[in-house]
Amino acid sequence: MFETITISTDARGVAILTLNRADKHNALSGRMITELTEAASQLGSDDAVRVVVLAAAGKTFCAGGDLGWMQDQMAADKETRFVEARKLAEMLQALNTMPKPLIGALQGNAFGGGVGMAAVCDVAIGIDSLKMGLTETRLGLIPATIGPYVIARMGEARARRVFMSARLFDAAEAVDLGLLAKTVSADRLSDAIEDEIRPYLSCAPGAVASAKALIRTLGPRIDDAVIDQTIGELVERWETKEAREGIAAFFEKRKPAWNKQV
Repeated sequence: MFETITISTDARGVAILTLNRADKHNALSGRMITELTEAASQLGSDDAVRVVVLAAAGKTFCAGGDLGWMQDQMAADKETRFVEARKLAEMLQALNTMPKPLIGALQGNAFGGGVGMAAVCDVAIGIDSLKMGLTETRLGLIPATIGPYVIARMGEARARRVFMSARLFDAAEAVDLGLLAKTVSADRLSDAIEDEIRPYLSCAPGAVASAKALIRTLGPRIDDAVIDQTIGELVERWETKEAREGIAAFFEKRKPAWNKQV
């Protein structure tokens, strides 16, 4: 039984995987990370499922990593940090390689890990009023485990525009960056997602799965070595004075020492 997500599947085989921590802006807690990994395995192996839609409850699609979870990592030993970072990396890879089309329905803002969640979708559509941002560096952290997927989607040149600065960008720029395929008004989101679903229902499911796997072999390399590198980079960042200061400042509702913005 899932606590942080819900899954519903209609008669056509369209599964809706919903992030369901609306009161926490669907931030990625340890529990949600585990449940999303389980859901990806479950949906990927279910022959009755033809298409998966990644959606979210509430006003925010995903606010990124749960700050309580991050705070726990700051207090943990290095071995525990490696274990937790690996869970996050494996969740992203499970969604990225799930042998079903994954369509993102962004009904609200996406920050940090939420941008990574959009990037692992085969296509993502968002409402035209949303904001996005890779906000990790404001906390003294880096977008490490999501990095391979974000850069695979944007390309290096576009990623350099937003990967390091933590600046927020609007839906139109998200399309230009390649994160979103298109934007629509909030009242058109369901119809736009349905337009993406419909073509798959006339395709051979096995051929779709094979085509998706082929794309991954031809695209940027995201293998065990790359994933291990990102895990290491994240754990090393958690060890720094900057990360300790950034997380502390967030919870104390103050600017971190390096923030010179007027």
